[in-house]
This record gives sequence, C-alpha cells and structure tokens, in this order.
Amino acid sequence: MILPDADSCYRAVQGRDARFDGWFVTAVRTTGIYCRPSCPAITPKRANVEFHPSAAAAQRAGFRACKRCRPDASPGSPEWNVRGDLAGRALRLIGDGVIDRAGVPGLAARLGYSERQLHRTLVAEVGAGPLALARAQRAQTARLLLETTDLPVTDVAFAAGFSSVRQFNETVQAVFATTPSALRSARRAGVVGEAGTISLRLPFRPPMSLEATLAYLGTRAIPGVEALTGEGYTRVLRAPGGPALVTLSPGGGSAVVCVVRLSDQRDLVTVVARVRHLLDLDADPIAVDAVLSGDPELAPWVAKRPGLRSPGAVDGAEMAARAIVGQQVSVAGARTVLGRIAQAHGATAFPGEPWLLFPSAEELAGLDPAELPMPHARGAALTGVAAALAAGELELDTGADRDAARAALVALPGIGPWTADYLRMRALGDPDVLLAADLAVRNAARHLGLDLTGHRPDWAPWRSYATHHLWATLSPTPKRTPS
Repeated sequence: MILPDADSCYRAVQGRDARFDGWFVTAVRTTGIYCRPSCPAITPKRANVEFHPSAAAAQRAGFRACKRCRPDASPGSPEWNVRGDLAGRALRLIGDGVIDRAGVPGLAARLGYSERQLHRTLVAEVGAGPLALARAQRAQTARLLLETTDLPVTDVAFAAGFSSVRQFNETVQAVFATTPSALRSARRAGVVGEAGTISLRLPFRPPMSLEATLAYLGTRAIPGVEALTGEGYTRVLRAPGGPALVTLSPGGGSAVVCVVRLSDQRDLVTVVARVRHLLDLDADPIAVDAVLSGDPELAPWVAKRPGLRSPGAVDGAEMAARAIVGQQVSVAGARTVLGRIAQAHGATAFPGEPWLLFPSAEELAGLDPAELPMPHARGAALTGVAAALAAGELELDTGADRDAARAALVALPGIGPWTADYLRMRALGDPDVLLAADLAVRNAARHLGLDLTGHRPDWAPWRSYATHHLWATLSPTPKRTPS
C-alpha cells in the first residue's frame, strides 16, 4: 500500500496539509463522507476516521465525496509517476480512458496480464478494482460537464462514459449524495465557458514554475500545431473521437486554467489526462526539490525555479519525430523541420481554421524517407519508429513498460541511447532519466562543476528534473507562478 501509517495521515489532516491531497482521502464514519487531507471543515475525532488510498476505494467502502473540499478533484498521486509496475501502468491507462474505450479486457490485454491478476493487483494497491476506478473517474467527469457546460443531462451521461442514464443517476447519487440536476443548479455564476468549449481548473501541488514549463513548450512549438501567445499556450492534439484544441494559462492559486474544445465530448477524460501529463501536474515538487537541493552545486538553481516540472507529451508519434529531428539540429532548426512536416503531411484540424494535426504514426509510416525534409538516414529512422508504433510493436505513452519500450527503441535502426532516453523521459513520463550524454546537459554540468559520472544515483528517483534544471541554467530565470 502507498498509504502512510494512520497516525501520519491523521497528523496531515490535523494540519490541513495540502501536500497530501491526492495521496489519500479521509473517510469519516459518523457522516459517511470522505475528504481531502486539507479539507477546511472541523477535524473529525481520530476514532471516527479511516484512510483510503484513492477516492474510488472510499466510494467502494460506501462513502460520499465532501461537497466542500471536492476530494475527487485533487491532483493525482505522484507515486504513480514513479512506478513502472503493473499498478502504475494500469492507473495511468485508466486515467487516459482506456476502460471507457476498450473495457477491462482491453486494459488487461494492453498490459499483458489476465483480468483477474489486474483486479487483484489494483485492489491490493489502491483499494479498488479497475471498474471502480473507472466509475470514480466517470463521476468526476460528469460533475465537470454539469458544472462547466450547458450540455443536456442525458448527453453528459454518455459523454462521461456511462452506458445508461440510470447508471449515471445512481452513480452521481452514490458519489455526491445529490442528483445531476442539483449539481448543475448549484454551479457558480459565470462558470460556463463559451459555446463549444469547456473551461477547467486543473489542480497541482505548489510550488510550480508554470511560466518555465510553458516557455519550454513554447520554444519548441511546432508551427500550425501549437503556439505560445500572451493568452497562454495553445495546441491541437489527436483525441480518440477527433481533434481537440486546448489553451493553457496560469489560473492563480494552485491550478492551471484549461479551455478545451472537443470534437467528441467523450474525449474529455483522455484530453485532461494527456494535458496533465504534458504539464506534469501530478508531480510532488516538495519531494523533488528536497532531493535535488541536497547537491550543493545544484541547490541554488533549484531555489531559483522551485517546482520546475518535467514536461511530458500528448502523442507518441509526434514526440518520436521531435526526438529524431532534434538529434543533431538546434531547437529552432527542429521547429522549422517539424513545421514543414506538419504542413506537408498533416491534416487540417478544424475546417476553415489554420490549426494542423501532426501526422499520425500510420501516416508517417507510409511516407518515403525522401519526402521528409531531413537526411535520408534520419528520415528512415522516423518512418521506422512510426511503422513499429502503427504495428503495435512499440508503445510510447504513459502506460508502456518503460524498460521494454527503451529496448525496442534502441533495436531500431537510427535510434541511439540519447533518443531512447529522451522518449523515455517525455513520452513515457519516467521521472528518473538523466540525459548525461546530452551536449547542453554536459555544458551546464561543466559550468556548475558537477560530475555526471555514474549518472548520479543520489538524484534518484528525480533525475529527469535534474536534467531540466541543468537545461534551465542556460536560459533566463522566469517569473514564479503565484501559488
């Protein structure tokens, strides 16, 4: 179990410590309600509480979500960013909406385990099986849609992943102790976004250097696919039901404002999960900074950018193209090449608008390397990775087996350790990758007097963050996001 001991949990509740939001929930037997550790309500007596590792586990035990602190909306547990085992991979795939798209059999097949083994592992680790976890996620999605859109309630039910309106009504009543109509009527004035969009506040654990993360993404923005403007960072991404457009900007406090436009409302879960991975919103910055600050040479730079994140990706094929194109060219040069690929081979995301979808793995695999604006060998490497992705021989997402994916990558022509490790860090979301062979990392380390020999085990399991701190020493210090 990932829960701290009960006494430590209770001390966090007594201190209303928001750092533990998402790590566990507090269930109060006398009220039948479960809360975040930071809930502002009067602290219940120790004898009346029990602790669960997830909202789904508390719901499974018969508890309802607190209407005041909304525990189902807290950041995810950072434990699952670190872990590459069955439970970690399963939770990341459930978060991406795999059960809604393929059911538990599809999830088990993707992971390579039996449904029984998968269920047993998840119950042991997070207190709930895959269906219960997916149910909790659907309930959270339904509440978001009820509160942020004017979709008819029936449409909300199916968009959230429920198979029937009856199941939807029963779940909302069980989880929130109210009806869908009551949830909608209680929403705050002005919470509904523009027609056709959904406006969300995505929570994170402070501190977070959001400007640094958005600047990192903006510097690498592919023309036509993404852009950083004064309003925020906007990009197109490929969702299961069609293109989606997201705009991300600081929201004040410990949240990012995310305005989403979907081709299919059922993609909300998937899009939010991929945006959270892109911005690394489920990280535990206190734990990361504490480890990296233990190095006297690195500590001053960590202090300059508290809460620096390790950005992820929204699409494996796109990230593979970024890694391969960027092997031997500058960031600006890579942007130019990737923009030309998107312009020549991408599709228009929305009729009459300039936004482009970057080519899919299948589309890239079907290209002649000579059609790509890069040396033939590098073009062949890109089409080779795309072919492996299209054939299902390679997985580049947060649910992949990290070791197996890296081994499959380096076995492909033109893919070396740097490219494989870069993809492991960004596409697979591994928080413990030190790109010691990267030229910029080596230059930064030399300037700081850091020895990277042995890949610095003292920085584990947060070496991806150390990589980003080393890169960041070569650029100006951004303003800190209020938190």
